Parts: sequence; structure tokens; C-alpha cells
Amino acid sequence: MHRFKPKRYEEYGYVLDVFPASRKPGYQVARNEFIVQMLGEEYFTLLEAAVNERYKPQIGFRIYIGREAPRELIRIIRRISADELTETARINLENIVQKVVTEQENRFVEFFNRSNPLSPRLHALELIPGVGKKMLQKVLEERDAKPFESYEDIKKRVGLLDPPASIAKRILDELFKKDERYHIFVREFTQ
Repeated sequence: MHRFKPKRYEEYGYVLDVFPASRKPGYQVARNEFIVQMLGEEYFTLLEAAVNERYKPQIGFRIYIGREAPRELIRIIRRISADELTETARINLENIVQKVVTEQENRFVEFFNRSNPLSPRLHALELIPGVGKKMLQKVLEERDAKPFESYEDIKKRVGLLDPPASIAKRILDELFKKDERYHIFVREFTQ
């Protein structure tokens, strides 16, 4: 029996770069359109979209890209890999990931409270840079006693120096490492 994963769509994306469509020959875009490379907010999907010149967003802006987005203003062209990012997009990516991780503190603190083992020998928390076997035990003990409430709470109770930076590092690893086996935050890229 085949199990199908439901399609996951991004509702919002952060603009990493904006450039004239003429820089990407082969795309079916109008002369009055720009190409936008962006990072999805929920699944950290890397996307390219065509935007009308009237709507040309600024780098770093959070824009609605969901199903109800007006297609005369913005339309998703395709998913891209990290290798396809422009130099400008690469430069902006780390700051945008850090921004999402910082602004969505509750989401990532919940990851610390609810994550499970991935295999008999590997827990999802061990994929976070700075979390080894000893710290994993401390995290599990502490969350069993009382769920974590904030990054600061995690830092104080288990000693992880900078939880948002560690999570952002993991997200960037999932985006850039082609041989990454586990994707706990990023929607896996398939050709």
C-alpha cells in the first residue's frame, strides 16, 4: 500500500533577492516582471516567484504567497535548491532564518518539549548543534518535570548556550547539505 504525503504549501515567504527576469533566460515571464528568490516561513522551502514590477518587494520583507495570493501580482515558478540561490540570496538567508527562529520562539520551544527519537540510537534533539547525549538526558529530564517556556528557560535549565542560533544552524545545514539524512525543520528538496 502506497502512503502519500499531503502536499505542504507555504503561506508566507521572506524575500532573499529580487532581480530582473532578463537575468534568468528561459523562464516564461513577462517583460514587466521580476524574479524573487524567497524562503518559506513554515517549511523553509526555497522558492522562485515572478512578481509584477508594481509589486516588487524589498529584500527581507515577509509576503503572502499562499493559494489566495493574486496571481497577477505574484506567482510561484518553482522550488529551488540552495545551490541555485544568487549570491545576494545566500548572504541574506542566514539573517532571515535567524529572524524566523527568533520571531517564532513558541514553535521551536515546542520542538524541545515534544520531539521524539528518530531511531533507537538517535533522538531528534541530538540533531541540534550543541546537544549531545548528556545534554539530551538533561533536556528530557527537565521537560518531563516541566515543559520549557522560552529559549531563556532552555538556556537556564539545560545549559544550551544559544538555542535560537543552534536551531538556525540546524536549519541552514538541512538547506545546504545534500547528503543530510534527517529533515526535522526543512521540507526536503527533491528534483
